[in-house]
Amino acid sequence: MKKYSSVIFDLDGTLLNTLEDLTDSVNYALSSNGYSQRSIEEVRVFVGNGIKKLIDRAVPANTSPENTEIVFNAFREHYINNMTNKTCPYDNIIDLLKILYEKDVRMAIVSNKYDPGVKGLNKIFFSKYINVAIGESENISKKPAPDTVYEAIRQLGIDKDTAVYVGDSDVDIATAKNSGLDCISVTWGFRDEEFLKAHGATTIINSPLELLDYIN
Repeated sequence: MKKYSSVIFDLDGTLLNTLEDLTDSVNYALSSNGYSQRSIEEVRVFVGNGIKKLIDRAVPANTSPENTEIVFNAFREHYINNMTNKTCPYDNIIDLLKILYEKDVRMAIVSNKYDPGVKGLNKIFFSKYINVAIGESENISKKPAPDTVYEAIRQLGIDKDTAVYVGDSDVDIATAKNSGLDCISVTWGFRDEEFLKAHGATTIINSPLELLDYIN
């Protein structure tokens, strides 16, 4: 079994359970613009490709680009002010990060959530352990493009061969592949084991502390 000395984490569905706050903000944006709300299970399926795609999927079919943009802006404004109402780390995540930090494992977050949200959530929940957090912005291609992973590797000052990517979705599997990193997929997030295997997952863990088996 290969072992690693640095870890790049996805955020939503991997470190943080953000689904309820995302659903609340989606439904605020929809209802305030006269559209029907979405269930939490629908939003679970919609997430993973950034908030723009989340809103594209959440609005009714054939919604005009102009109206979709209005909903998107309403979502973004609401979410930035309400993103910690119900959001919290998954069980044992803080324990995991503490152990990794004490082992001098270098860590970063790479997410398709927009950059201010990623940095804000990292500051609130994980800044004691993680100081590199990169989200979606106009200046860098989002996942599954490798660009944000490469930027995290640059900021960490590590050799790519020492790193593993950890995430909960098909987007994360593709991101790791495009970045030339091994991928460890997790089942406690937004996608189940069957889905992950169908999308190419080769290494799967069912609880955060299992990651320690793969760390130097």
